[in-house]
Amino acid sequence: MAIGSVGRAAATCLSTRLACMGNETWRRALLHRNATLEQAIQRLEESGTQIILVVDEGDILVGTLTDGDIRRGLLKGIGLKSAIESIVHRDALVVPPQMSREMALNLMQANVIHALPVVDESRRVVGLYLLNELLVPAHRPNPMVIMAGGLGTRLRPHTENCPKPLLPVGGKPMLEHTIERARAEGFRHFFLAVHYLGHMIEEYFKNGERWGVRIEYIREDSPLGTAGALSLMQQFPSIPLLVTNGDVLTDIRYGELLDFHCYHLAAATMAVRQHEWQHPFGVVRIKGVDIVGFEEKPISRSHINAGVYVLEPRTLELLRAGEHCDMPTLFARIQQRSMRTIVYPMHEPWLDVGRPDDLESARDKFGKSAE
Repeated sequence: MAIGSVGRAAATCLSTRLACMGNETWRRALLHRNATLEQAIQRLEESGTQIILVVDEGDILVGTLTDGDIRRGLLKGIGLKSAIESIVHRDALVVPPQMSREMALNLMQANVIHALPVVDESRRVVGLYLLNELLVPAHRPNPMVIMAGGLGTRLRPHTENCPKPLLPVGGKPMLEHTIERARAEGFRHFFLAVHYLGHMIEEYFKNGERWGVRIEYIREDSPLGTAGALSLMQQFPSIPLLVTNGDVLTDIRYGELLDFHCYHLAAATMAVRQHEWQHPFGVVRIKGVDIVGFEEKPISRSHINAGVYVLEPRTLELLRAGEHCDMPTLFARIQQRSMRTIVYPMHEPWLDVGRPDDLESARDKFGKSAE
């Protein structure tokens, strides 16, 4: 697989993200610095953005214009045929493309502004955050695959008659928490990979209409691993897809993970968490038989796989239909083809519910209710 093809796909992904900022809207808000006040008024009415992005050649941002700026210009006696150059606000607050929606919203609310230009390192306009759009979750057309086919062996006897993803936490199945959280961030299309007691999962979620989402099923005759199950999709998506383990409870922001993946033009992204482990004893550093130092119960830090991923569509071509494949194996295949794989460092609460004590921890966190 050519590196360039994945790069172009990732670039398309970035364009999709910018579209979530109102891609067509910000283009309608552009106006050249040589325009007249009359043209500015017309553009302001047509765009509906309450702001004009005044640019030079190449869409390089010069400044902004609002209705207030135009009114102040008229009060100063500037004619409708006059150039807007003298009333442009040149110190407008701007943000880079990698800034998350949440951070942009916080910045806009703190500064009491309704629009926030997005510019790259050359100050070229690439997007526009609008307050009224940020207050509503962006629609995410990207599909999300949830691996829900595990045997749950370590959780027996809880899983003898109930698949692990349906185990109740806070009064609802773990899998329902994941779907609702993703839906709240604009995701509406889900695939559930099922195997062990999969009919119970299908009976509970059906087609997803109850949650206002669309749910399809990937049925495994035998466990194929986190990546292997993806090979059974009838048709691979044309845009990046999210993949998550069904036994992971986390407050990760799936939309920001997707945006991070797109911004870095990666072929595959893996969410990771920092794990700390303290040695129970003092450690003696030696060289040969000589003591060269001491460390009292040192702490070891490493990054662990959090079980949440983003994959470009072309990476799915590296899977063989019906063949078992874990996600680290797929990442290794991607790397072997010189395609970029990256990590998304996460700090949000996260719990892999794999053992009975993990289940109790999850229930304590979400509150014990009618279970």
